[in-house]
Amino acid sequence: MVSWTSTRFVLIAAAIAVPARLLHAALPSEPDISGPTSLAGQLLVASPELHDAPFDHAVIVLARHSREGAFGIVINRPTAQRPVADLLAAMGGNASGVSGSVRLFRGGPVSPGVGFVVHSNEYRLADTVDIDGHLALTSALDILRDIGLGKGPKKSLVAFGYAGWAPEQLDDELKRGFWATLPEDPALVFDDERDKVWADALARRKPALP
Repeated sequence: MVSWTSTRFVLIAAAIAVPARLLHAALPSEPDISGPTSLAGQLLVASPELHDAPFDHAVIVLARHSREGAFGIVINRPTAQRPVADLLAAMGGNASGVSGSVRLFRGGPVSPGVGFVVHSNEYRLADTVDIDGHLALTSALDILRDIGLGKGPKKSLVAFGYAGWAPEQLDDELKRGFWATLPEDPALVFDDERDKVWADALARRKPALP
């Protein structure tokens, strides 16, 4: 289990500069039209009966869902608020002129040392992955600098780690009632108080797959 205390912060934060190829390698491919309907862009809401530690009361933005598996970021596990300048300095980036701070999140149990930024899709970098036309995902040092310079996306969430599923695993969990789904809502993703996100999302959930 990774410690999320401040003493480990520098080591964990340094991984947010993960090369773009690792981000794309972690993502399943675009959905095949002959496969199951893709739920990319949906929110996964943990069932009240799901008590698995990483996902108890979790709400996840599903970034990819295809025949090859699924990939998402937990959006309601905040850990700490950190100055953008400190993050950049810890990674050897250029912190000159930056200001403000960002809240960090535990994005999931897989690769907890790898950083991702879920954000509104008006902002793009070369390695940015579109999620659903409204949200995007980027893993790059430049996005943090742009956030600190006031040139970043209008909305963003910085997370370490992700949730991943093998082929058909998520579909099976949905059929077993572990998760409910609903269309992504920017208010839930970025604005709601984090301790209310699960309850608010659960109230709007769609029935599990038959």
